Amino acid sequence: MPRYDAPVRDMQFVLHEVLQLQNHANLPGFADATPETIDQILDEGAKFAKNVLFPLNAVGDKQGCKRNADASVKTPDGFPDAYKQLVENGWPLLATDPEMGGQGLPHVVNIAWTEMVSASNMAFGMYPGLTHGAFQALMAGGSDELKAKYGPKMASAEWAGTMNLTEPHCGTDLGLIKTKAVPQPDGTYKITGQKIWISGGEQDLTENVIHLVLARIEGGPEGIKGISLFLVPKFLVNEDGSLGERNPVFCGGLEEKMGIHGNATCVMNHDGATGWLVGEEHKGMRTMFVMMNEARLGVGLQGLSQAELAYQNSLDFAKDRVQGRSLTGAQAPEKPADPIIVHPDVRRMLLEQKAFIEGARAFAYWMAFQGDLQHKSPDEKVREKAGDYMALLTPVVKAYLTHKGYESANLGLQIHGGSGFTREWGLEQVVRDCRITLIYEGTNGVQALDLVGRKLGANGGRAVFSFFGEMDEFIAENEKMEGLEPYIEGLKTVRAQLQDGTMWLMQNGMSDFNNAGASSHDYLHLMGLTALAYMWARMAKLSLEKKDAGDPFYTAKLATGRYFVERMLPDAAAHLAKVKTGAGAMMALEAAEF
Repeated sequence: MPRYDAPVRDMQFVLHEVLQLQNHANLPGFADATPETIDQILDEGAKFAKNVLFPLNAVGDKQGCKRNADASVKTPDGFPDAYKQLVENGWPLLATDPEMGGQGLPHVVNIAWTEMVSASNMAFGMYPGLTHGAFQALMAGGSDELKAKYGPKMASAEWAGTMNLTEPHCGTDLGLIKTKAVPQPDGTYKITGQKIWISGGEQDLTENVIHLVLARIEGGPEGIKGISLFLVPKFLVNEDGSLGERNPVFCGGLEEKMGIHGNATCVMNHDGATGWLVGEEHKGMRTMFVMMNEARLGVGLQGLSQAELAYQNSLDFAKDRVQGRSLTGAQAPEKPADPIIVHPDVRRMLLEQKAFIEGARAFAYWMAFQGDLQHKSPDEKVREKAGDYMALLTPVVKAYLTHKGYESANLGLQIHGGSGFTREWGLEQVVRDCRITLIYEGTNGVQALDLVGRKLGANGGRAVFSFFGEMDEFIAENEKMEGLEPYIEGLKTVRAQLQDGTMWLMQNGMSDFNNAGASSHDYLHLMGLTALAYMWARMAKLSLEKKDAGDPFYTAKLATGRYFVERMLPDAAAHLAKVKTGAGAMMALEAAEF
């Protein structure tokens, strides 16, 4: 039967050895993040994920959410109790500012906990995950009054938060939204319009839901420049903090979805609901992007976490399932056939999963650490560099990790063979749940366009050239290390390929925007491979230094890294070749000729 055990040892390796968080005690919150404290969090989090959340994963998939006649929504059995435990145990407050009741630990520590939640029950994890993003947006753009009234309850996840962007007639092009906001004499606004695909828009987990809603103030400019952001609570909040009357914002229906059935994906009708402006008029996208970037990193983590879940269960199956004999002779002569893990093609699929997961975990955590540096470092240059990385690489985390995560989920199903196509083994749910990650919070194609169209050339390409410089420094410091040569050569090669693709885009993308659009997907994947190559080189260095200590963890790490360098990194050459073909073949056909 399916299982999930948090990969605590690998998480410890990344946090303690790769990122060495213990060496940054000068940063706010890091002094409390001792290795002992982090290990305790990981151990307790692993128990909660395994014993509380994972048993509800299949339950949520089978039962789904149900809309009642009064427009309320019932979540799957067990979800309300699990959510209550989540809040009572203080998990949402790990990295929250102490002023809001939080523990103030580094965000990168919270990322490890978030991975566990998402892997054990992705649909459940979306409820507190989106709440955290809404809280961050409120902190970034809300007035002191709004922060004081709503912040603490959202920080603890006692009140949920949502993101109301999409409307029936428009998806990514938010400049087309029709939801309107009419100013009132008391400074509030009346919000009217319909939003769709609102995750957690209505549920029975929290007593209040705080919607962050994009709307156009009546008479405001057309297009994206006329959009404002509003806080619209399900229940109005009295001055003493108690709940007041019901605000007219209701769930008009639940989407019938391919996966993540345990999460209530709602059509939300705002029927003259009372809202408060968050940030400045007509500049709502600026504040909403705080939440959207949080969500994009979280979605990338979902791709990684579902790959981990698929890998654990496909590995179990490969060790237990007997079929055929090894090509070099029987490996288990006492059995009627050998376990399928002896077959090279099964090992190919397992190692594709494992090498991606371990490289992606290091990359995702490294990015979360950059977020901590951006906000907490006393050094202006460090903050600038970290901010550049966050801007440049957030689309890569979102799109590359979800694309490869979905591939990994499918590999897990493939390893199961016919069993994977049945519900009993759980892999078909992983594939269905994971598929949405390539779509929401901006499709992966949109992420690629954002990367090449906005992020790559920002500040004269400062971010990407800083990334090149960091890799060059690592190469120069370590290229003579015995045993590290394959990783250094792999990193050198892909770094040069990324630079080649970058220069081609800078020279050809501006002269013909279709060149940038046509090459964006492959350029993003080239950058994703480069980022993982850098992570694998760093992990290999650490593992080489410790492989003689007798811990098989490090020898396995080196073997997995070797697979990445030899079997996965060569894909970069194909991506580069496709980047440099430009838009010619892609745009040759007229629409009628397809």
